[in-house]
Amino acid sequence: MDEDLSPKARAAAAAAPAKPRPRPQDPVEQEFWKRCQDGHLYFQKCGGCGSWRHLPRYMCARCGSPDFAWEQSSGKGTVFSWTVVHQALHPAFAADIPYVAAVVELVEGVRMATRLIDCPIDAVRLDLPVALAFETIGEDFRLPVFRPA
Repeated sequence: MDEDLSPKARAAAAAAPAKPRPRPQDPVEQEFWKRCQDGHLYFQKCGGCGSWRHLPRYMCARCGSPDFAWEQSSGKGTVFSWTVVHQALHPAFAADIPYVAAVVELVEGVRMATRLIDCPIDAVRLDLPVALAFETIGEDFRLPVFRPA
């Protein structure tokens, strides 16, 4: 009987909750996530000096210009840094552990925190070539992730 089990062992507790989605409050961050939903990755490119930037912001860190355009990324990069996550900090990720949390440096020069998928943990290395992929969360939200190229 379910009531004889500890609360964590009951069937209701075994069902993992949905993975959380980003909840940006700022319009420029909302635009970043909205653009990801077409299956491509976009970053801001400064209208003043041409620098690519991520995280999205209102002014260029290099020249201070408020002018920018959203430009599509190549989706190609390399692993800049990583860690292996062995403990789920949210119950929705419990089935995924261990997994690789990585910082990817894209060819455009921006760095992005992400997950590395379809890669054995012992195969991860510095400068590993990676390519953009998307993980669908829920029924309708695409989250950018990367896999070995």
